[in-house]
Amino acid sequence: MARVSHLSLLPLLLSLVSASDVPPPSIQIPLPEEEAVYLALESINPTIPWRTLFPDDLCLYGPHGIVCELFPESSSTAAVAAVPHVTELNFGYVSDFSSNPSCSLNASFPTSLSALPYLRKLFFFSCFTGEKTTLSRTFSNLSSSLEELVIIENPSLSGKLSGILGDFPQLRRVVISRTGISGNIPDEIGNLRNLEQLVLTGNRLHGAIPTSIGQCLRLKILDLSFNRITGRFPDEIGQLTELVKLDLSSNHLIGPIPAVLASLDLLEFLDLSHNRLTGGVPIALAELVNLREVFLTGNPLGGGIPEIWSKLKGIKGIGMSGLGLVGNIPSSMGVFLENICYLALDNNFLEGELPEQFKKLESSAKEVNFENNLLRGRIPFSAAFIESLGGKLKLAGNPKLCLTEKISLLAGDFNSCNKLEIPHSTLPSSEALILKTPPFFRIFLFILCFLNFV
Repeated sequence: MARVSHLSLLPLLLSLVSASDVPPPSIQIPLPEEEAVYLALESINPTIPWRTLFPDDLCLYGPHGIVCELFPESSSTAAVAAVPHVTELNFGYVSDFSSNPSCSLNASFPTSLSALPYLRKLFFFSCFTGEKTTLSRTFSNLSSSLEELVIIENPSLSGKLSGILGDFPQLRRVVISRTGISGNIPDEIGNLRNLEQLVLTGNRLHGAIPTSIGQCLRLKILDLSFNRITGRFPDEIGQLTELVKLDLSSNHLIGPIPAVLASLDLLEFLDLSHNRLTGGVPIALAELVNLREVFLTGNPLGGGIPEIWSKLKGIKGIGMSGLGLVGNIPSSMGVFLENICYLALDNNFLEGELPEQFKKLESSAKEVNFENNLLRGRIPFSAAFIESLGGKLKLAGNPKLCLTEKISLLAGDFNSCNKLEIPHSTLPSSEALILKTPPFFRIFLFILCFLNFV
């Protein structure tokens, strides 16, 4: 089956017409589909005379963003005819290089899309930004062959997902980002067994993550960040063993991070920051050997930094700010984090010296933050590294840190370490020796001194 846009369909049609053994395909899409597309265009921008501007076949001469494909269909003759059908609709300005049909401030969600039985991909970018519009219930009447649904930057689009998503068993990609859509993530999400990407970031979703999410075994990307999701981190996420990216940041999740996280051995990106998670930095991270970035910032996890870094040599970004961490910074972080670019351990209660092994981070680190802890002793970094990072090396709020060289940091000035100073003698003075001797011996010494004087 050939996939062609309206710009590339004409040469293919001409070649098909020239073939003597195949009847020419229909030049126009079926009239019900054509009418459905016109109605959709009029919904997203009623100020443009779409029918006048594009009076001919919408596949060949329609606006950018309408994509058709040829499908074989039986005819009255023995031969099979190829008929074009609309398979993809893209609405809203993205860039000058992708001039989709533009949307007006009074755009409304199209209700005619259910008349497009071959529709596979549907895209709305910044279409619903003015008057409030609701995700139409007729949306659930779309073709069950829908594979991709992308709705980005539509703040005035409201409604709920319940009763909608479960009707599309072929869905592989769902991206609904920065809209006014609210309500729970419906249990029916588990019916989407072909789903590979679920991005529901920056909406008004609340309630718990449904346990049925564990049935979406093909998921590679799960992003539910910047919502109002509550409850615990569900163990069922541990069943999604094909996950590459997991982002649940900026919600209201509570409780510990479960040990089942260790099952996600393909995971490369993990962001659980800015929730209410507790129970310490999970040791299960050590099993995520493909992990490249982990962000736990802004959770009251508490506890110390675990010794897990020997298995995470490929990690490039670590965000563990404001976790309530205590104790020393493990020297193993300096030994094994040879590829680290970003390291943030600020605003904790970490104490002790910065390990000398952290000097090895100079080969890769681009931003390092140890601000507002209880660290002391010599800063192990070289003058060249400190000056090269400038404001991206943050050490302020640790008044007992010092430098062996007089270097001014953008984060603040530090005292010079004086490790060469000769320590004060710990030998006791003669007065102290006298005071520590027994009384009878002190009397004997006094008599001896008196006789010598006489």
